[in-house]
Amino acid sequence: MGLELLLPVMILALVALMFFQSSKQRRAMKELQEMQASLSVGDQVLTTSGLHATVVSVAEESLVLEIAPGVRTQWDRRVIREKLDSGTSSGSTAGTDGAGS
Repeated sequence: MGLELLLPVMILALVALMFFQSSKQRRAMKELQEMQASLSVGDQVLTTSGLHATVVSVAEESLVLEIAPGVRTQWDRRVIREKLDSGTSSGSTAGTDGAGS
């Protein structure tokens, strides 16, 4: 009798696990889309390819990013992985400059 109940309980547990995992994924995707929609001029960003840049102008579907002084490129909004704190990017630059001196 115990084995007859084991299979339905395992199936129920698997379905519940799949539901919780998909809800986490949907929430993370929604947060990413909200962050991408909230980007504004001057924000420090990181692209999915690992490029650190500053947002120079914002359009509906795309952004112009400054990747070096005077070097500007146009990117699709969806490639922005995260918005960086201004302290994060200057801290990493200061560490690089200090190591090279």
